Amino acid sequence: MEKQFNSIKQLFNGRKLLIATKHRKEEVIKPIFDSKLGLECVVKKKFDSDKFGTFSGEIERKDSPLETAKMKCLEAIKNTKHDLVIASEGSFGPHPDYLFIPANEEILILIDLKNGLEITSRVLSTETNFHSIQINSREELDEFLEKVQFPSHGVIIKDTNNPHLIYKGIKSRKKLYGLYRQLSAWSDKIFIETDMRAMYNPTRMKVIEQCAQKLLEKIESLCPKCSMPGFSVHKAVPGLPCEICETPSKGIKQLIYTCQKCAYSKAIQYPNQKTHQNPMYCDICNP
Repeated sequence: MEKQFNSIKQLFNGRKLLIATKHRKEEVIKPIFDSKLGLECVVKKKFDSDKFGTFSGEIERKDSPLETAKMKCLEAIKNTKHDLVIASEGSFGPHPDYLFIPANEEILILIDLKNGLEITSRVLSTETNFHSIQINSREELDEFLEKVQFPSHGVIIKDTNNPHLIYKGIKSRKKLYGLYRQLSAWSDKIFIETDMRAMYNPTRMKVIEQCAQKLLEKIESLCPKCSMPGFSVHKAVPGLPCEICETPSKGIKQLIYTCQKCAYSKAIQYPNQKTHQNPMYCDICNP
């Protein structure tokens, strides 16, 4: 029988949570987990998360975002006494439902080796300044900077003909203009992009914070049977009937919550307090 816990703090109080980051993500993760779970957040010095892939393309990410976050966790706790670790992984590109809108997906995972837990959260946000272009003039450069909220957000400038000529974390207009003059003196393939590393991108940092808050909520959700944390939605079942024709729609009819420890499941009917779907979302009434 699983051990029963009366509160989350019985599991986490007094323990150390290792944050596997190179890019100061602890600035938004630490305040959320320190106070709520009764633990102490620490950061591993000289942890190199870039070995798992870089946004600027020098190192390709070979695995899925979730697998990459897991590998970061396991790499961070290697050769340490820590048994509780958290890591995140971000992705950028077209929104899966709105192809012309850029999106930021963040995944966070907490691994608790002591209690055999892996709890994850995911946030997909259109709040991002993710952008990149090839520039051919100072005017195009200035237009790009205005669009991506420079200098509060950093940028990367590089010569695509020479992969070794890449300059990151730029937040100074004077420095950027100097690099642009330097690169344009011998190349016509100058590329500029937003620096999506967390410490250079406050907009992304806010999405990571949202993801951390969502992860905390999942941790605080206890299984009704064994009281272990992480009792969360395992599957969303569509099929909400249309108000007019009663045809099953893509609207969510049922959410199935599952415990990863004891496998107990519970179905919640009509989670959005709706028993029918608006006809405007019906493939029959509004094809």
